[in-house]
Amino acid sequence: MPNGAQALMKTLADAGVEVCFTNPGTSEMHFVAALDSEPRMRAVLALFEGVATGAADGYARMAGKPAATLLHLGCGLGNGLANLHNARKGKVPVVNIVGDHASYHVPYDAQLQSDIETVARNVSPGFVRTAQSTAALCQDAVDAIAAARGLPGQVATLILPADVSWGEGGVPCAPPPPPRPAAADDATVQAIAQTLRAGPKAALLLGGQALRAPGLLAAARIAAHSGVKVFAEVFPTRLERGAGLPPVERIAYLAELAGVQLAGIEHLVLVDAKAPVSFFAYPGKKSDLVPDSCTVHTLSTPAQDAAASLEKLAQALGAAQVPPALQPPARPGRPRGKLTAEKVCKAVGHLLPENAIVIDEAITSGLMLAPFTAGAPRHDLITLTGGAIGQGLPNAVGAAIACPDRQVLALVGDGSAMYTVQALWTMAREQLNVVSIIFNNASYSVLNVELERVGAEEVGAKARSQLDLAGPVLNFAHLAQGMGVHSMRTTTAEEFVQALEQALATPGPHLIEAMVPQSLSGLKRRLLPWLLRSLPSLPPAVARALKRKIAP
Repeated sequence: MPNGAQALMKTLADAGVEVCFTNPGTSEMHFVAALDSEPRMRAVLALFEGVATGAADGYARMAGKPAATLLHLGCGLGNGLANLHNARKGKVPVVNIVGDHASYHVPYDAQLQSDIETVARNVSPGFVRTAQSTAALCQDAVDAIAAARGLPGQVATLILPADVSWGEGGVPCAPPPPPRPAAADDATVQAIAQTLRAGPKAALLLGGQALRAPGLLAAARIAAHSGVKVFAEVFPTRLERGAGLPPVERIAYLAELAGVQLAGIEHLVLVDAKAPVSFFAYPGKKSDLVPDSCTVHTLSTPAQDAAASLEKLAQALGAAQVPPALQPPARPGRPRGKLTAEKVCKAVGHLLPENAIVIDEAITSGLMLAPFTAGAPRHDLITLTGGAIGQGLPNAVGAAIACPDRQVLALVGDGSAMYTVQALWTMAREQLNVVSIIFNNASYSVLNVELERVGAEEVGAKARSQLDLAGPVLNFAHLAQGMGVHSMRTTTAEEFVQALEQALATPGPHLIEAMVPQSLSGLKRRLLPWLLRSLPSLPPAVARALKRKIAP
């Protein structure tokens, strides 16, 4: 009979878990050895656990099924927590396997001993289990897989003691049945349809699975029929967009701008989304962004089929055959002159290939990405669902492995890139078709904006120095070359466009470093808090125009 690790490997592969992102240690060696026993399992090494967990997240977003991770004890899990947090917030399925000491070794409190279950519950509140025996291991794995890939998707953590892994008598288990989520019930659909027929100013707020093409098309038909507004959550897990698909307006990151978007809405219908709240607390400002006069309804929860629920609502309203408004094809022109973040986004919109995957962790530098790519060929957008920076480059690794025939572009800020820069090495090792675009403005620019917004007083040189990356300025082109990735540093729009054209035409990983000034700096940054505070007192049309100018 196989040992526990070999039986576990077969169980995973039988259930469709075919990629494992690893950063193993001594306790996981039998699992590592078992990789050779299962030809269906692809093993991808990461040099840091945050890369492994972020890659598993990106893979699942695009593959529609979980990958596995292999992490070393509680410390390895701790190193990977930030991107597991992003996966949790994005409702992304991950089978998170964490090695542990042999069960009989635990009482000795060796150097790496820790309470793994307590650490894991921060990112796996719905499923944490320590395997107790080799005989039961594969059933534990099946339960973890079922938990991860159900709706809502989640991080399911299976803790694997070394003696359970090496023990003889492993028994592979049959895969769990596929999830079959139900649509919203008839009473809910009819009640919401009645509300929309009454004619108040209403909006749909889409999240999760609702932001894929079937859900978007159903929502657009409802909008065309009933005049409702359609919004997307601020940081979508995966948004299908581009020419030929319905456009959808994302709720703004800045709470004051979200207030402009939601002003006057009397009924807000949630579809696989939560009611919008402020990203942070600010002195004297509300955390709940829903207007006091607005009633919130839930069409479908994250555990239900969002697209089917929207289709039922469209049928109930008589909107099933109404033509939806679609985004027409449009591309910006070729940028020229001194390089800025806006011109980088313009170049991406100018050259974005058909069926690309765009990962946006550009923070302030990506403010113009959405309008410049709105009419580009159809593509998928992945965003920073949990707000924990360091997601972009690892997500690109996973997305490229899930979709090897599609071009991946990762737009990442310089501060964010340094959290998981080791992902470049994995891109080179696996020869992935990823173009990493790093905005080098030598600053944690968004934190400078937040410093102004929170009203911190008497900000001096010591405080400012904690938010800049200017001494020394990072050289991402050199860092990438040191990890085997072809790279270029660009300072003009012409250089950037040429570099992007070359990267898109040449298989394998590339990095383009864009040397840009901060998008929000100087007078513009100092005026921003004043403008935001003034929005509620301005006429709605003026407030909306300012919103479009600040964050289109």
